[in-house]
Amino acid sequence: MLFPTQKRDPELYPHRHGLYFSFFNALNWQVAIGTPTVLFMQHLGADSFQVGLVFAWTFLLTPVQVLATAFLPHLGFKRLTLAGWSARGWCLVVPIGLAILAPRQPLPWMIYAMVTSMFLYSLSRAVGGAALTTWLYQLIPAPISGRYWATDQILSGVAIVGSLVLYSALFFIFPPYVVFFVQYSIAILGAWMANRQLNILPDVERPKLLSLEKIITETPRLITEPSLFRTYLWLSVPLFVTITPLAPFAAYYLKATAGLMAASIMLLTMLTYFGLIAANWFMRTHMDQHGAIPFFRLSYAFFGLIAAGWMLFLQSDGRWLIMLPFLYFLQGFASACWTSANLTYLSKIIPEQDRALPVSIHGAVITFLGGCSPVLWGLFMKSSTEGTAINVAVFQAFFVVLLLSSVVLYWRVRQLPEKTGASGPLLQGGWMLRPFRGVANLINLVEPATGKKTDEGAPPMN
Repeated sequence: MLFPTQKRDPELYPHRHGLYFSFFNALNWQVAIGTPTVLFMQHLGADSFQVGLVFAWTFLLTPVQVLATAFLPHLGFKRLTLAGWSARGWCLVVPIGLAILAPRQPLPWMIYAMVTSMFLYSLSRAVGGAALTTWLYQLIPAPISGRYWATDQILSGVAIVGSLVLYSALFFIFPPYVVFFVQYSIAILGAWMANRQLNILPDVERPKLLSLEKIITETPRLITEPSLFRTYLWLSVPLFVTITPLAPFAAYYLKATAGLMAASIMLLTMLTYFGLIAANWFMRTHMDQHGAIPFFRLSYAFFGLIAAGWMLFLQSDGRWLIMLPFLYFLQGFASACWTSANLTYLSKIIPEQDRALPVSIHGAVITFLGGCSPVLWGLFMKSSTEGTAINVAVFQAFFVVLLLSSVVLYWRVRQLPEKTGASGPLLQGGWMLRPFRGVANLINLVEPATGKKTDEGAPPMN
């Protein structure tokens, strides 16, 4: 059985509602900010700029997480998380309504409605995300935290892979708008069920924030003054900027220009998650032994191979389809390698007693700049012809930039110093199956409180 029971796992059983949340939450975000929404936008006639903008909202609004922490002393972890997670579910009413209309000739206002609704979705998600990780971290006792987060990842993975297989099968059977209606309906159901599970969890003591004065004075210093942190921060930016557009524009190209069925693209996306799982299975026994630098270099080597593979695929005018499963699997593997190495390296170069602000700056800078990239590339990738085709020449240029960046970073990262030995992770869960969005959750300007409190009527979690 996937979920813990009182008989089979009595230690995890009291915390089952957090695990239920992870399962149902994956049904929601995988549709709203993943390949299904890219395919829906393309079906409505959106161009590459509009697709890039929708995909970028998640990253561009990451700094909102920093601002939202200001509400924590007043609202607490639970109320702030529920406010964000409740609001985001309502944003998916818009794509459901458009799917019901099922227009043969979509109108421009429909695309604008999707862009706006996804902006509001990502905004409310950022508000809820400001509190969620720290809240759950305080609820889970340290002796079982490793098993809890491992179970969390398994349940999220089952929900993601299962839903992608379902949507792929439905695209083979039903018209597109029927499938879009089903997938967004499941996403809203997932949001509602996830919200119910969060509501059962007890709250914890409200935190104290870093002073605004410290944030204002320390942020420019950390970004500009020479230090190992500054060197690593700006070394992280190029990869994030070059790799963030890959997922949405690959799906957009395959559907709009190469003419692949939506079902096939769903199955290819599923292979990315298998790559993530395989990478983390491999790294869990080698990261502490070899350190982060070898995995950075492995990630850059794989991203360079991905770029070269896509360039060959584009040169074949999209005929060498046999390459795609390998490229998608490798994309997941490379992403997981980089994210795991990033979390490990940050924990080694930042003192534990003063991590909140530097970690927040790192997450905010790379995700915000990474979020600008799909918008800019999408603007240049717009085809000069009518319809939703992509400018293949610019798409090829994107992979040239990715290849060159990977080669430079592969050489440059070996010059970073690294202490040997294990280090405590900065982020316990949520990053393995969505690595680059997990980096956004590094933002955390709150210090966990030592005490806990429960809502009236809510069962204690320990």
